[in-house]
Amino acid sequence: MASRWPSLPISDLTDAIIDYRGKTPTKTASGIPLITAKVVKGGRIETPNEFIAEADFDTWMRRGMPQPGDVLITTEAPLGEVAQLGTERVALAQRLIALRGKRDVLDSRFLKYALLSESVQNELRSRATGTTVLGIKQSELRKVSIPLPSYQEQLLIAKILGELDDKIELNNRMAATLEETARAIFKSWFINFDPVHAKAEGRPTNLPIEIDTLFPDSFEDQADVTMPTGWLRGRLSDVTRFQGGYAFKSRDWVDQGIPVVKIGSVKPGLVDLNSVSYVTEEVASEAARFRLTPGDLLIGMTGYVGEVGLVPITDNPPLLNQRVGKFVQDEPGTSSIAYLYCLTRDADFKAQVESKSHGTAQANVSADGILSVPLIVPPPALRDQFNVLVRPIIDRILDAHAESSTLAITRDILLPNLVSGEIAIRSEGA
Repeated sequence: MASRWPSLPISDLTDAIIDYRGKTPTKTASGIPLITAKVVKGGRIETPNEFIAEADFDTWMRRGMPQPGDVLITTEAPLGEVAQLGTERVALAQRLIALRGKRDVLDSRFLKYALLSESVQNELRSRATGTTVLGIKQSELRKVSIPLPSYQEQLLIAKILGELDDKIELNNRMAATLEETARAIFKSWFINFDPVHAKAEGRPTNLPIEIDTLFPDSFEDQADVTMPTGWLRGRLSDVTRFQGGYAFKSRDWVDQGIPVVKIGSVKPGLVDLNSVSYVTEEVASEAARFRLTPGDLLIGMTGYVGEVGLVPITDNPPLLNQRVGKFVQDEPGTSSIAYLYCLTRDADFKAQVESKSHGTAQANVSADGILSVPLIVPPPALRDQFNVLVRPIIDRILDAHAESSTLAITRDILLPNLVSGEIAIRSEGA
């Protein structure tokens, strides 16, 4: 989409270009968060899981100190992911360049959205080099043209798009807090056995009476494992059944149609419907019994072994591909989604599944291997009460994600039209 604004190269519009490519810092288990290219995704910075030591910060950042509001762009693997720094103190890793808009000329938040626009992304790719992996040199990045409305118009455009992103981020934080709450209750009841300890010591559990009465007041040993009296030592197969996916053929894949959840779509906690493949309605009809519904709980069986995620709310429910499994829930002999979700999201569960996998180049696990994961099985009535308490939390997480998806679609429709000037905006009172 052509812009009605004049365009100037990045080099003329920035006060700082901080380049950290080509170097790898010494990483530590904790310290100052290290922003790497792999956590800059979809216009935001995901939670860093790598760090550098506090003592190394000044030495490492000698190429330039990032400031709040600076815009990050990945230069390769992948190329062109963009996000904006907040107020947190962070270090920058290789394959990242930080850009700072020139004061009163280029608003950095507008710069972020301009870099995300299709026209600028196309120019980034056209200036990149490489066959297997595209990468762009700083000298070429400096030449990339940015549309330049008036500074006041930049602020208005950034405000409109930013408010949508702020709401999405708020939903993400709320969903994360809700999940922490649900998993904390699960850990208290079914891992630490806090209510049982309280009753055994004569302390109140502070739980509603209908839940309190379901917990015993003592422990017993079963095959050298101490557990609440009356609970059973069992396996995952005691609380759920399992359905594998459909074996689609390579010729079945098309560009658009009915989505299919493949291995790479199962992200921690939630299935990513932006990374699915597609089949035609005709092919989908042959695999009708593998159609998923929102709230289904899936698990990766190859590569991403033990990764679990919920199917989000969608108007176009996906199908289940082979090497992705679905836990059967809310049927006789199975547990509810809330219990299964918190159980399988626990780090120990994933480790147990990984221990049952095989393969050298790529890990694989069978349905029997997953279902054989050992666990201490609480009574069905207690699992049901957990669901009554926690299922609304799971539903709210799904609702928040659905709202964020709608907001993201709105933002993605508005972004190219606002950045190009196709949609005219006016300040209040104009």
